[in-house]
Amino acid sequence: MSRVSSISNLQTHSSEKQRDIQAEQVSHAQNVFKWSDLQAITQTMYSKASQKASNILGAPLPGSPTVLAANGLICIGTTEGKVVVHDFKQSLICICESPILGFSLGAVTALALSHDHTFVASGHATGYIQLYNLKQLPNPVRSVPPTTLAAVSSGRKEGHLQGSKIISIGFVAGRHTALVSADDHGLAFFHSLGKVLFVEASDILRILGRYPEMPYPSEPLKTPLVSSSVPAFSPAAVDIPPRRRTRYTVLAMAPLPLGTAPHPTDNYHVTALLTPTKLVVVGLKPTPRTWFKCPREVDEGGSWRSKSKWIGTLAWFPSILKSSFVSDATHAGNAADQVKSDAQTIPILAYSWGSSLHLITVVETRINQLLKNPKTGKSNEVNIGTITHEQFGKWSADDDILAMQWLNHNQIIIITRGNLGVYDMKLCRLVEEVHFDGLSLISPTAIRADGTMDSDMDSVAHSLRVYKGKMFMLKQDRLTVGTLLTWADRVLSLVDEGDFLKAIDLTRSYYLDEASGNRNNLPEDPTERKKVIGDKLKSLMDASTHYAFSEDRMTDGTHITPDNRGVDRTSLFEGLATVCCRASIALDDFEYLFEDLFQRYDDSGISSIYLRQLEPFVLENEIHYVPPRITQRLVALHAEDGRPELVERIIWHMDPSCLDLNQAIQLCQQYHLYDALIYIYTRAMRDYVAPVVELLGLIRKVRKFRNSRDDFLYRTGTILDADSSMESTIINAYKIYPYLANVLSGLTYPSEEPLNEDEAFQAKKDVYNFLFFGRSSIWPPGEGGKLVLTSDEEGGVEPTYPYVRQLLLFDSESFLHSLDIAFEDAYLNDEYQPINRLVIVRIILEIMASSLLPQEDVTMVNIFIARNVPKYPQFLEIAPTSLHNILIGLSEDPDLQTREDRQLAAEYLLSVYNPHDSDRIIHLFENAGFFRILRSWHYHEHRWAKLLSTYVDDPDITPLEVLSKVEEVLSASSRSNKGIIPADLVSIVSDSLPRLLHADIAGTALLLDKLVPDLHNKALQAFGDDTTADNGRYEYLRTFLTAPSNDEDQGVRSANGPSQHLPRELRHMFFSLQCRFHPENVIPTLQYITKDALDLEEIMETCESHQVYDAVVWATDWRGDPQGALVKADAFQKRISHKILDDLAKHAESFDATSELHSLKAIANVSRDICMAHSQGSSATDVPLEDMWFKLLNSQIHSVQVIASSYPLNQPDNFSNDDNLSKVPSLREIENLLSFLRSLVQTTFGALVSITSTSAVSFPRLFKRLVNSTPSSTGSHYTEFRIILTGMLESYRSDEDSLIMLKHLVDRDLFETISQVTRERAHGWAPARGACQYCRKPLMKTKSSQAVESSPTSDHAIIVSRTGIIFHRSCRPPEDTHST
Repeated sequence: MSRVSSISNLQTHSSEKQRDIQAEQVSHAQNVFKWSDLQAITQTMYSKASQKASNILGAPLPGSPTVLAANGLICIGTTEGKVVVHDFKQSLICICESPILGFSLGAVTALALSHDHTFVASGHATGYIQLYNLKQLPNPVRSVPPTTLAAVSSGRKEGHLQGSKIISIGFVAGRHTALVSADDHGLAFFHSLGKVLFVEASDILRILGRYPEMPYPSEPLKTPLVSSSVPAFSPAAVDIPPRRRTRYTVLAMAPLPLGTAPHPTDNYHVTALLTPTKLVVVGLKPTPRTWFKCPREVDEGGSWRSKSKWIGTLAWFPSILKSSFVSDATHAGNAADQVKSDAQTIPILAYSWGSSLHLITVVETRINQLLKNPKTGKSNEVNIGTITHEQFGKWSADDDILAMQWLNHNQIIIITRGNLGVYDMKLCRLVEEVHFDGLSLISPTAIRADGTMDSDMDSVAHSLRVYKGKMFMLKQDRLTVGTLLTWADRVLSLVDEGDFLKAIDLTRSYYLDEASGNRNNLPEDPTERKKVIGDKLKSLMDASTHYAFSEDRMTDGTHITPDNRGVDRTSLFEGLATVCCRASIALDDFEYLFEDLFQRYDDSGISSIYLRQLEPFVLENEIHYVPPRITQRLVALHAEDGRPELVERIIWHMDPSCLDLNQAIQLCQQYHLYDALIYIYTRAMRDYVAPVVELLGLIRKVRKFRNSRDDFLYRTGTILDADSSMESTIINAYKIYPYLANVLSGLTYPSEEPLNEDEAFQAKKDVYNFLFFGRSSIWPPGEGGKLVLTSDEEGGVEPTYPYVRQLLLFDSESFLHSLDIAFEDAYLNDEYQPINRLVIVRIILEIMASSLLPQEDVTMVNIFIARNVPKYPQFLEIAPTSLHNILIGLSEDPDLQTREDRQLAAEYLLSVYNPHDSDRIIHLFENAGFFRILRSWHYHEHRWAKLLSTYVDDPDITPLEVLSKVEEVLSASSRSNKGIIPADLVSIVSDSLPRLLHADIAGTALLLDKLVPDLHNKALQAFGDDTTADNGRYEYLRTFLTAPSNDEDQGVRSANGPSQHLPRELRHMFFSLQCRFHPENVIPTLQYITKDALDLEEIMETCESHQVYDAVVWATDWRGDPQGALVKADAFQKRISHKILDDLAKHAESFDATSELHSLKAIANVSRDICMAHSQGSSATDVPLEDMWFKLLNSQIHSVQVIASSYPLNQPDNFSNDDNLSKVPSLREIENLLSFLRSLVQTTFGALVSITSTSAVSFPRLFKRLVNSTPSSTGSHYTEFRIILTGMLESYRSDEDSLIMLKHLVDRDLFETISQVTRERAHGWAPARGACQYCRKPLMKTKSSQAVESSPTSDHAIIVSRTGIIFHRSCRPPEDTHST
């Protein structure tokens, strides 16, 4: 097998995989686009077999596709410089190529087809431009060769330079020989390829770009061989200049094409050119000129430094006639006369930079201008036209836009690297988007002139073309054509697949404007659009029904399975009913649903399927009216299944006029469906009393059951449980109360929807008259009615107002709550009604007066009346005697659970009634616990003692609230009694001390100290004698005698120093307690309290007795005897040292000297502070400092030596026997003890060294005294001094090393920081671009301009921002002055 064939097979295999992947993507997008491969053209252009045969036979190859044009014919440029032309039937028309064998113009990189489909223009990778007449093949009718920079510099020629790749080409308007072209070096030209006397007379005009300054190394042009201007040399021999990416690079270029309707802009031959920095629109007639520019914003469409800067596309949509005007003109027979300004569209230009899309309209504007005749000197006003534009829209895509073409006058096809979308210009968004590999299209600019491939694969705009709604895509492996599916196409595709149900649902979504995607081929008017879609929806429902129930479908392949068992098609009929219900709801037309469709299901014996699918729509209130015959079948369906709860649910949600009343009432009574029964009575029969009669009957049954249960309990002593039937009856009986609340408020039950005014009035009137009638009534009125009885026994005596009485006895709270709601309705405002609020209250009072109501019901009635009398004073005029009785009844009820409700009701009643027997009422309220009412009365009457008692005795007030209330009462009583608190108030506070102290010790202490300081002793006694009493006393006294901490609430502690109300003995008690619980705080407490308030001798004795030695030492110095303080410190240290020795001797195994060591440390710290204070203060010369330091150090060293000599670390041999080991502590304990004591000495020495600058202390003399004072009997004379001094030196050496390391680190960091600052200052701020941010003009002037203006002015000064933005000083806006 040859190498060529192997590579070919490998490429074929890989292309098949790629084709499978693309086929899967196309299948995924079938619901949006319909794609088809042009197989004949693909076979011709992409076949590997034909290329292999051509290589063997030597036949010329057309080459691989590079670029596409498809506006009338399908023209494909190739890598061999040829243009292959097909018609839309895929028939080959011709191949346009160079007439000279062995010569190649380079790959075709740009292609254009003329407006009338007769001329083809091709641009090549070498800079050549060829113009072919499809009617005069094979030779090109015009050829434009590239030129050299030398010829351009001499002024002899204009045009593209040799080796420049043509990236865009187009025909100007309807002309055949007028072209515009652009190359990859940013040069764009207008070519007028005419003839004069049968000789070519081409005129080339540069319209954009600059020639490069450095000349290209190239050969001089040779003389053409033929008149067609095709040169005889090979362009491959020319050195190809590198592509320069400057701000003059042309990203896209397109002339305005001719539309179906003439427009004034057609006369200007408008051409749009897109560069990375701006859009330029030029006109070639009457004289070439630039009409306007649209600059690009910074970072628009992507970062300025990213690849998005070099990606841009543009597309024109010319002026066309609107469809409505075209049809009108056709009927009128004179289309030309019908074309008006409002009958045609305006040319629109769409262009993009990166991911940013812009839309502008381009129009002609006529203005009057004065022109001066140079010959005559006269000025004439001339009407001239100008091209203007208007921003139409702006949109941003998720990725860079690689290709863009107009699909129609409202939609644009947009291709990115990963998606294919349809942008709707009116909606300003994508209406369709599918996954698509944008890089699968061919990029002509990726082909160099020598045939090799470039890395630029994003320039695929020439591989997408749209013609009359069809999209042509030139891919790397095939040529495809696609169309955007409209709504009708999508529906039809579902029908063709046999999925009628999805087709109906999709059509319904279009009808409701809920479907995603485009709305092409639909009327813009919503009414017309709904009419079109609605007709289609009805026809789909009818066709689907015929298909589902047809005999042909019963025998077709949908019922065949491999095992010949058939297929269950229940889901088909369920889905049909469901989608038809949804469609009928959307159409608001149910005739087909309830007539034709139901009849089909009923005739086929599957009506249950229809009914079960209809039910959810009824329950969700989407279908309100269902014909009675269908409703009857639906109710009977659930009744047959034994599901009464479903029957009730159906009745609730059904329109009453749809129900079979006899059937519904019978089922409701049979299954005790009282909610549904109430709904039938009220909504279908408009009878609002019948539900009351039914529920009163249930209440009577329940009361009979309760009486029999009580009798059974009395006779047998056991409880009779209710069965399930009775439990259901009890639950249903209680429904009368919410029913009454709704009906008497004008609402339906149970939905609580408002009734219309007339019906609500009649319902209230009927219910009130029935309930509050004085005796039993017959219902329904007239013949056939029955007497509604309430007696518990058959034949029993009926009381007055039987129905109200029965409702009160059954559940008074629920009934009165219903009346509360009913009282808010305006119906009872009419005093001329037979039933109003006053009548109702009087009836209830009469029933209560019969003494048949239980006490809890009487209380509820009293609460009800007491709350409503002040609420409706103009309607409820009740005698004061009745109100007084109600008030007494509220206070005499002993039930604690209703106390708050009764108190609130009494407050309501007292707002309109003032009782005459106030003393009795107060006594009753005190017994009832109505403290809130009593507080209000006592406060206004200045009865302070009783007011204070209400706060203290009220269980509802929290202990913390009691303190604030007590303080308020005491303060108020003091103000009203000349600053003196009455004795009875003090007595109440004294009796309440246990409760107050339990709530808050500190708050109670401050309260007593502020208002009644005489109770301090009583408060301390109130703590009792238990084990925690002293803790409470300490907390109490601490409030007055210690400074508040930072995290303590300043409002709780006194901010004016220690309390002045505490006697001396209480202060001494506090110090005794503090020495026990918190000895470390004794010294701060002494500092907080003044000397005059303390007996220092007694306090010092107390501290010494509790072994708080540091406080004794500090107090001695505080008294003015520093030497005496150090003497005491020496004595205390010796005492502690000997105690340690005793503990070591007695408790060697369980030795613990933590407290003793803590005391030694505290004494050492206080003594050291005393020496430091006198050494640094002004009194340094008044006391013998050297003696003080000697005394301190000597005592500390003595402690070390005593321990070390008693238990040396190098013990003799006699300590190693077993008996001694049990009596001697471990070496580790001795080492830790000595280490701790030596650290105290080292700390003291360190403090001494820090103040050696004073002349009063001589360190050598002091050290000599310490050495000489050490007795020789203690062992080694210098051992302890050597150990202490060695430790100090090691500590100082460690500090020195740390300081040296820190200095090196700081020096290094400082050097690096200074170095970075120096580099940044030398580097400066770099601008992001070389043009002004605002005016877009270059910052650096050219040589010519510099020659004219040698010195820059202040207007041309340049400002560089720290963000990299650079601009002229004169261009800076006022708001940016602060940022530079």
